[in-house]
Amino acid sequence: MPKREEFAVVLDFLPQGKAGEAQKVPIAQVVGETYFTLLELVLKPDTVAKSGERLYIGASERDKVDHIKGRVLLRDLTNNGQKELEAYVKKVITEREAEFVGFINRAGAINIHAHSLEHLPGIGKKHLGAMLDERDKKPFESYADIQKRVPHLTSIGTIVFERIMHELAGDAKYYLFCKPPFVERERV
Repeated sequence: MPKREEFAVVLDFLPQGKAGEAQKVPIAQVVGETYFTLLELVLKPDTVAKSGERLYIGASERDKVDHIKGRVLLRDLTNNGQKELEAYVKKVITEREAEFVGFINRAGAINIHAHSLEHLPGIGKKHLGAMLDERDKKPFESYADIQKRVPHLTSIGTIVFERIMHELAGDAKYYLFCKPPFVERERV
């Protein structure tokens, strides 16, 4: 079953839609709460949304959302939407610390040549070895615990933030935290 978002957080609201589009309908640029899916939503007529507002986008009846227009990439967001996204991701990294630490505790090899932790910025072979050794002794309990037990490591929150933003740009080879972007396949 495909991963679907149930709720999204508004990054920017465009009451008249995007410039240059034929239809003038209210558009909200949002990020999914669970998989960081970037979407544009068409809101119901005369509906207003505020940055930071949580909207239901699941399969049941929606109160403000008419329909999901589609997925977008980081570059498709407005400047304000990009700033709000950065602030939102930083907030989520702090609020869901246990989830991200759990990922570090469970992460394994992607293939015989690469470990998923190596795809985090600043994690090379030496840091990878130190992290694996330390988590084998005892699972990490927090960002601070990782910092304390793995010497010379940049802030784990910053590392996770940089990785999520890289994935949201849509050009990552592997997706550790975000739902991969939709790519249309060429018809033959």
